[in-house]
Amino acid sequence: MNSHSPENDHEIIRSKKEIFMKSKTKHWTKAELHAYIYLLCADADAVITEDEMQLIRSKVNPDIFEKIYKEFKKDSGRKRLKKIERNIELHEYSQMELGELRKEMHQIFASDEKFHMKEQIIDEILDNILY
Repeated sequence: MNSHSPENDHEIIRSKKEIFMKSKTKHWTKAELHAYIYLLCADADAVITEDEMQLIRSKVNPDIFEKIYKEFKKDSGRKRLKKIERNIELHEYSQMELGELRKEMHQIFASDEKFHMKEQIIDEILDNILY
């Protein structure tokens, strides 16, 4: 019989955190993670426009933006997704928080008034990671 209890959930979360701590991926705050996700959304079509940058900067603390943007520029596409996936696992998001994050991601996708195929693909990948 499969017994599900809150204690088991805490053990799973603790286990994920232990695995994370042993990995080389940095643990980000939610604000840092959001900044990184916003940059990924803006870069989905391989061009980050000035409008996209301004929108991201309006959502993110300037110090966090600079730190995360430097890291983002160094990472490959695969590494970017892996970092997001590992950090998402560490934060407990409510459905409301996830909905708000998705809304902000779509604002960035829509800032150039086009929803390119590459942006749609990144949107689907992030949707799978978030949910």
